Amino acid sequence: MSGTVRGAGVVVTGAGGGIGAALARRFAAEGARVVVNDLDEARIGGLAEEIGAVAIAGDASRTLDAVRDALDGTVDVYCANAGLASPGDVLAEEEVWAAAWDVNVMAHVRAARALLPGWLERGAGRFVSTASAAGLLTMIGAAPYSVTKHGVVAFAEWLSLTYRHRGVKVHAICPQGVRTDMLTAAGSAGELVLAPTAIEPEAVADALFDAMAEDRFLVLPHPEVAGFYRARADDTDHWLGGMNHLQRKWEESGGA
Repeated sequence: MSGTVRGAGVVVTGAGGGIGAALARRFAAEGARVVVNDLDEARIGGLAEEIGAVAIAGDASRTLDAVRDALDGTVDVYCANAGLASPGDVLAEEEVWAAAWDVNVMAHVRAARALLPGWLERGAGRFVSTASAAGLLTMIGAAPYSVTKHGVVAFAEWLSLTYRHRGVKVHAICPQGVRTDMLTAAGSAGELVLAPTAIEPEAVADALFDAMAEDRFLVLPHPEVAGFYRARADDTDHWLGGMNHLQRKWEESGGA
């Protein structure tokens, strides 16, 4: 992939740490012109200084005019990485569901709505959605997160099938556990399901660049997720039984 994003205008949201920071560092190392975005101004300020990027703090989906200005009017790659962990079951407060929907799904919709006219006019653009293996499978103890990450994958699929013949490339990143603050926020369910195979954020960036080189939609930093996804489709009831076994194990450990 080296050199193919040199000079490209790249935006990474949720870049204050974890996967977002790793993506920003990798794009900068490959010669891209990078804008890093996060609600935490101090964290992205330090990262921007480190990698020679421009930092723009605030709600990512509502700062696109400032982002375009920073990139001389052109966004070539948009990494919609900001997200909320949102643990809880179906009884989670309405505000929790609304926040998960807004950040995990609608921020992607708003960004695509703003970017697509320009991309379609010039016949090129790349949209990267940080989803989750929870968006292909599900995650115990995290109903708002699981449901909205399914929405992230569905929206990315829709973008790809609708616009790929017009030059818009789309990638959905679907890792399992990654050693970030979000894994910590997943609590005991994350410790049970995700922590044993957790990887570093840099491995996620590597997986994205491999997928970009192969023009591949699905980015699976944990390759075993492909097998789980097939098993879910081949025998959904058996797969649900296995997930229910995990749920009961978690409950027995005092997690629910």
